[in-house]
Amino acid sequence: MKSEPDAVLTIDEMAEYLKIAKSTLYKLAQEGRIPAQKVGRHWRFRKAAIDRWLEATGQHDVDQGGEEEA
Repeated sequence: MKSEPDAVLTIDEMAEYLKIAKSTLYKLAQEGRIPAQKVGRHWRFRKAAIDRWLEATGQHDVDQGGEEEA
């Protein structure tokens, strides 16, 4: 896999990078829940945008998934 931060990855490469099923990644992309661009019939992902999304999502999950109040 490419290691440059501005790399553009395919659905296969991104699924491997995120360690999720391609079907899950397709669903996230189609729903606009992950930064992606469709080029013709193919989805493409900028690694730098995905890394920023992961940081933001991780922080959001921590904020939302903390201890429940009694």
